[in-house]
Amino acid sequence: MPPMEYRRLGRSGLRVSVLSFGSWVTFANSDQIETAQQAAECLDAAKEAGVNFFDNAESYAAGESERVMGSAFRELGWKRNEYIVSTKLFWGLNNIPNMKNTLNRKYLSQGIDGSLERFGLDFVDLVFCHRPDPRTPIEETVWAMSDMISQGKALYWGTSEWSADEIRAAYDIADRHHLHKPLMEQPQYNILWRERVEKEYQRLYEDIGLGTTIWSPLSSGLLTGKYLNGVPEGSRATLPGYEWLKGMLTDQGRNKKVAQLKVIADELGVTLAQFSLAWCAKNPNVSTVITGASSAAQVRENMSALDAMELLSDEVMERVDLITLS
Repeated sequence: MPPMEYRRLGRSGLRVSVLSFGSWVTFANSDQIETAQQAAECLDAAKEAGVNFFDNAESYAAGESERVMGSAFRELGWKRNEYIVSTKLFWGLNNIPNMKNTLNRKYLSQGIDGSLERFGLDFVDLVFCHRPDPRTPIEETVWAMSDMISQGKALYWGTSEWSADEIRAAYDIADRHHLHKPLMEQPQYNILWRERVEKEYQRLYEDIGLGTTIWSPLSSGLLTGKYLNGVPEGSRATLPGYEWLKGMLTDQGRNKKVAQLKVIADELGVTLAQFSLAWCAKNPNVSTVITGASSAAQVRENMSALDAMELLSDEVMERVDLITLS
């Protein structure tokens, strides 16, 4: 396996591994990774491959994902300067006014404190506004996020699934008031979901130096090929609360494209998952590709996408375009 590549996160000096590890769906899930020890095995396998960025969010498993990851850090005995960790705020954990589905100052200031307590950390490296909030003025959110950085509770802030116009508006407000600017966006991006990263954000990479920490590079498992013959037992589409994925994962049109992509991966001698992860990483505007896994063995398999990156010639990339953009 080639050595891990590290890319600057936007225009910052922070370097993140091109493949990273996230806890969505898996951590604190009785069907996936329930204990800190299981989590530690995955984190250790990722770090061994060169991963230095570990993604999380307040809403993952209603806060328990942060607890499990924080416990795993302590179990592994990692020094704080050895890893980068994130959280995301918006959905909230309490169904009361000002504490759910918002980016107002009250929620953000208390939300970050809750995340840090669950992690058992003094600060996170990255904090994201997990979704836009049309009911809170962007200016209020920008001031609250900038204050979070100034207070040392996070080092960089960014957005997740914001439109290009919303990101630019936040950046302009921060620039005008000499505040800490949004540095990165966490959008969905994969071979079958390309528009926002490749077109909508295109001007932002050059204009404001936007970095990206992309999620769902395997389209919730669709790009592993496991759904070509229906929904297998124990897959993500069978998990409680994820029934909404079933229609997308069994869509005939999408699976026809997946079958064509699998032919290319087979020709290259790599799995479709490794091929799909490598394809995302080939985009120079992708700072890091967030991978997920429920076992250390799966982590290691995903990390072999580093080998697949070297096989993606211009000709291969053009074949992918013919399949997915037609």
